[in-house]
Amino acid sequence: MVYFVGAGCGAPDLITVRGRSLIEAADVLIYAGSLVNPALLDYAKPSCDIHDSARLTLPEVIALMQQAETAGKMTVRLHTGDPCVYGAIREQMDALAALGIGYEICPGVSAFCGAAASLRAEYTLPEVSQTVIITRMAGRTPVPERESIRSLAAHRSTMVIFLSTGLLPALTEELIAGGYPPETPAAIVYKASWPDEQVHRCTVADLAETAARHGITRMALITVGEFLGDDYALSKLYDASFSTGYREAKP
Repeated sequence: MVYFVGAGCGAPDLITVRGRSLIEAADVLIYAGSLVNPALLDYAKPSCDIHDSARLTLPEVIALMQQAETAGKMTVRLHTGDPCVYGAIREQMDALAALGIGYEICPGVSAFCGAAASLRAEYTLPEVSQTVIITRMAGRTPVPERESIRSLAAHRSTMVIFLSTGLLPALTEELIAGGYPPETPAAIVYKASWPDEQVHRCTVADLAETAARHGITRMALITVGEFLGDDYALSKLYDASFSTGYREAKP
């Protein structure tokens, strides 16, 4: 059996209880070495066979899983954050299915959740934004034209942008061209929950300059939207004048 495990966004104690238990039980551990906190490897048993997938191709990763399965061993494929967001797991799951190898997925704390915690922010503020767009700039991996930053910016909702720290001048241009005013609040969260985390608030217009000033070129999330501002409406959920299935409205 192969288990795809979300490692969480950085801090080793942000992995789920189930995820840690799977790592502890693994006979083979294949981890995304360029992103996963190596402290998580300490949970593996001494006999565990550990491989850094940053140095491997997809066929090589699948071959390791197949060898482990043939030997009756349990494999953990450890991905950063939650594997459903830019985890490249579909291609691995399809390959395993073609080989008749069973697999399960253990979710993790995505970096976009870690970034919100670092910012002490709520992405979905009443009367500000009720939509969160998770996206990226087009790079070596293309993005469908209908999902371009410029197109998505027209909504002016909360936006969390992965894998784009090296493209900030172009990102700013696209955000403004799409509809965000230059003064829209923004933030750069570098390595959320890691010991060397950095959080820098700025505006859309200042994104590139802010990153350059702090030497940030990778491993950061960009957040954009008025959720970072000060104006919002209170939730109806706890409004005394609002009835719910658990309490009557108070005069």
